[in-house]
Amino acid sequence: MEIKTKKILIIDDDSRNIFALTAVLKAKKYTCLSATSAQQGFEILENDQNVAVVLMDMMMPDMDGYEAMKKMKSHELLKDIPVIAVTAQAMVGDRERCLQAGAVGYISKPVNVDELVEQLNNYIN
Repeated sequence: MEIKTKKILIIDDDSRNIFALTAVLKAKKYTCLSATSAQQGFEILENDQNVAVVLMDMMMPDMDGYEAMKKMKSHELLKDIPVIAVTAQAMVGDRERCLQAGAVGYISKPVNVDELVEQLNNYIN
């Protein structure tokens, strides 16, 4: 399997989630970066033009995923980077709310790796 050169940025305030996602994605030959806050994620995105997709935790303390996506959409360099919402919220309407906020995809926790890879492959070549 060829190594994919485009990177995935995981933004999640829980380092255990970052560790788990990074481990399964690296096993599938993806290159991962991580940030524990939306602000840290923005700094990475502004400095690394090879991020193909962001996996965004929707429930973070300082700036939640909804606010972070809104900020990304208004930023000239970041507005076209696809965001897949990753959330423990799996109630009726949560998926639609994430998509309306600007996410291109939605994955609920615990993450179904096959479903995640299927969504990632839409944005990483």
